[in-house]
Amino acid sequence: MTPEPDPDAAPEPAAPEPAAPEPAAAGPAGPARADESEDLTTVRVDQFLPHPPGKVWRALTEPELIAQWLMPCDFRLEVGHRYTMTGTPRPNAGFSGTTAAEVLAFEPGRMLAVRWQDASDANRADWTITWTLAPEGRGTRLFLLHEGFDPDDDLQMMARKIMGSGWRTHIMEALDRVAGQL
Repeated sequence: MTPEPDPDAAPEPAAPEPAAPEPAAAGPAGPARADESEDLTTVRVDQFLPHPPGKVWRALTEPELIAQWLMPCDFRLEVGHRYTMTGTPRPNAGFSGTTAAEVLAFEPGRMLAVRWQDASDANRADWTITWTLAPEGRGTRLFLLHEGFDPDDDLQMMARKIMGSGWRTHIMEALDRVAGQL
């Protein structure tokens, strides 16, 4: 038999609150929020940019602007268009320095999905990057979903770590800067 609780007894101390997550890195556009869901196959970024969606869309889709915040490329906003991006090789993450890319889908001013594969046959990376734009106040809420990392591949997990950090800091800051110049 379980004893009845004593109504005059002091209450049990409350369980400690869980620790707050580490704040995301803050850039000039504000902090990029990370999804800490532990889905090792994706990187998610939620970033507010203080620029209208039209300017952010241009920065995402015009090759001369993409080169300023990401990598030089021969991008064309056309489903099925295959293009190449060139950057600095990162052997520790299995990146050859050249990305073979393809436009998978887009909704003008709202969504862009592309496929990225390392040009080297030694790298099994086959990723989908989806940008979604939503107007928010006088700016844009930009969502990035980078999918397709293989949790069983050490190089891809290193790439996920490096790219996740890079998307949230350097890349979003550079994208913000380019959109702000338009």
